Amino acid sequence: MLKILHGSPGSGTPLSEQDLKDFLTTKVLMLHLGTVDEKGHANIHPVAYYYDPVNNKFYVLTEKESKKVHNLKKNEMIYFCVDDPSPPYKGVRGKGKVVIREDLDFNISILERIIPRYSGKLEDPTSQALLEELKKGDAVVLEISPVYFSTWDYSRQ
Repeated sequence: MLKILHGSPGSGTPLSEQDLKDFLTTKVLMLHLGTVDEKGHANIHPVAYYYDPVNNKFYVLTEKESKKVHNLKKNEMIYFCVDDPSPPYKGVRGKGKVVIREDLDFNISILERIIPRYSGKLEDPTSQALLEELKKGDAVVLEISPVYFSTWDYSRQ
């Protein structure tokens, strides 16, 4: 069972486990990752993602030398938020641990899940460029295992 907290006590309601999974798998929204840099400053990184509802993990494709990877090598803890900016407001945020995945076959399988959600097809130039980055070893996948979720849904008062 997932640990789900009420993210907006006093208004709205928390999402049920099934509502949370539906929200993360059916809405096409950006995941905002929060990392901490070497100076102790917060860094926010908006990214496309794939959420696996069976294993309760987020997957994000990123450049191997990106700021988020650099930050995560020093501190594997990450914060995340996915929220719908259209009323009635709904969202999911939380904290998780990250594993940086470099296995090419696994990472290609994740790319094949992310791209159709955001661009519609694997054959477009951006998708092909991402695939080439992966094949050259210039990209990795961040596997995020949430510790907890904090959710809110203002459609139900």
